[in-house]
Amino acid sequence: MIRAAAMRIARSSLLVVCTLLACGCAETPAAGAPALGGPMTVEVDATDAAHGRIHTHVVIPAHAGELALVYPKWIPGEHGPTGPINDVVNLRVRAGGKELAWRRDSEDMHQVRVTVPEGSTKVEVDFEMLRYGAGEYSGASAASVSMVDVVWNQLVLYPRGARVADIAVDATVKLPKGWKSGTALKSKTTGDALAFERTTLEMLVDSPVVAGTHVARYDLGTQRGAPHAVTVVGDTEDATKAPPELVEHWKKLVVEAHALFGARHYDAYDFLVVANDHVPSFGLEHHQSSEDYVRLKAVSDKDGARVVASLLPHEYVHSWNGKHRRPKGLATPDYQAPMRGDLLWIYEGLTNYLGIVLSARSGLATLDDAKQELAGDIGSVSSPGRRWRSLGDTATSVQLLNEAGTNGHSIRRGLDYYPEGSLIWLEADVLIRTKTNGQKSLDDFCRAFHGGGKDTPASVRPYELDEVLKTLNGVLPYDWKEFFAARVERVHPEVPLGGLENGGYRTAFSEKKPELIGARETAYKYTSVWDSLGFGLDKEDVVRDVLDGGPAAKAGLVPNAKIVAVDHRKFSTDNLDAALARAKSDQKPIELIVEKDDMFSTLSVDWHGGQRWRTIERVEGKPDILGAILTAKVK
Repeated sequence: MIRAAAMRIARSSLLVVCTLLACGCAETPAAGAPALGGPMTVEVDATDAAHGRIHTHVVIPAHAGELALVYPKWIPGEHGPTGPINDVVNLRVRAGGKELAWRRDSEDMHQVRVTVPEGSTKVEVDFEMLRYGAGEYSGASAASVSMVDVVWNQLVLYPRGARVADIAVDATVKLPKGWKSGTALKSKTTGDALAFERTTLEMLVDSPVVAGTHVARYDLGTQRGAPHAVTVVGDTEDATKAPPELVEHWKKLVVEAHALFGARHYDAYDFLVVANDHVPSFGLEHHQSSEDYVRLKAVSDKDGARVVASLLPHEYVHSWNGKHRRPKGLATPDYQAPMRGDLLWIYEGLTNYLGIVLSARSGLATLDDAKQELAGDIGSVSSPGRRWRSLGDTATSVQLLNEAGTNGHSIRRGLDYYPEGSLIWLEADVLIRTKTNGQKSLDDFCRAFHGGGKDTPASVRPYELDEVLKTLNGVLPYDWKEFFAARVERVHPEVPLGGLENGGYRTAFSEKKPELIGARETAYKYTSVWDSLGFGLDKEDVVRDVLDGGPAAKAGLVPNAKIVAVDHRKFSTDNLDAALARAKSDQKPIELIVEKDDMFSTLSVDWHGGQRWRTIERVEGKPDILGAILTAKVK
């Protein structure tokens, strides 16, 4: 998951399977494996999506006696117990034509128990899923008059203790009349009623279905025997229309990714893009597809596409790094076992880095924008919270930090394993290139560790840190254990800039707003003066976070305050810009009038440095290693 390409970007700017995972087996059991004595069936009716309700009918093989059914709790890619059980309503369980009483487990709220009567061979479960847009990620996925995202983990119950890779499933989905769809699942039928080839519960949950009235599909061609496509579902017809040059960049992304990894581990791949303005932007990875939620104009408009240039590359990289190769602590046998996030600096951090690299190599991002992306990563982890909390703890604490929000991020730290992971893996890449005189790079590690030299169907190969270190040593003999321990496990007040500086660049500040930041502020409707006054605002001019120890914090500004005036004028971004320019000129404080808890106060902010934004710049005389990393490898 990109937390999310869009969502994480906005926040940092404000603050700035398929296998028997636990045992480490590499191959997926064949669909139809008799874990339950026969297949489950899942019949989804999404025809009432316009009213935010989706009905599901699940048939589960069973026998007489007590049966514990579980609703998926720990959702792959979300790294936490995020299964939206509160949105399950009208739950009914039947067997032999009779309704059965069910009881929720008093300790595990995602589990219910029923007693199956004698002579029964199955239970039938019906419930509705409310899709009103509350929450984040899969808990907020689309359901409206024009589109729906069928997220299977929201729509199933299954027997406790069964391994999801062993449960065979026959699934169908009924859509509103005339809607088109996209999914990685293999369909047996087309049109409004889709029936899919038998698969496993693991693959079903890993294969969402997006559908709507406005759908466009773009063929990206075949690479290494696998077809690739982008399916765009939009709130309007125009939102689905990708300019020819964008389609070419998508095609180049596939080519460059295959050059990077050297092999693929899927039979086909479909980028599922949802373009709308009513669901928070995010990205969620799957083995043979990705869910990429973007703003309405992110496909059809050049600036809109620019804002999310690294989103599709990030989620695509996850097919190799996160889905095929997965930390053992995240490779659980079902959706109830807790996940361990201690290696998310590899799962997400390396993916974040490679997503930026591939965005540049494919042309989805310009070289300047890719470099600005790295500058944003530096800014987002340049916070006082790093004085007490290690990067590794942000990964281990993922399920807590996922719920923390942006308030207090600067002193708490957020999901910094994304942006700081980028900086650490950039440093590793530059180190390899430097010590081998350009003969080796992190690309060689990716081919060995993630590619494996052989194309395969969807499969999972869990790993632990020792294997990562061993593979890196095969590329460059080095004390990689100490390299990562120093940067991940220990508390470091300073941001790791070795990759940037040894790659021919340094951090800098500009008085001119970078175009990428301007485009993002417009797309996501926020204002950031993080690098000057030290705070960020949402579209309602409410403070989302304050830099602990920064100028605004010293003046008394706190999160959730609303700024109503600046320098005695009604607050606006233009008036804020004018105040920053005035204070730089006359060296007098900036006055803010803020409202908090129905109380008004005037704050005097002592800052005279004008507007400034974090960037990176070339250091003359040093080799441009970063530029070489970002340059396309396939002509």
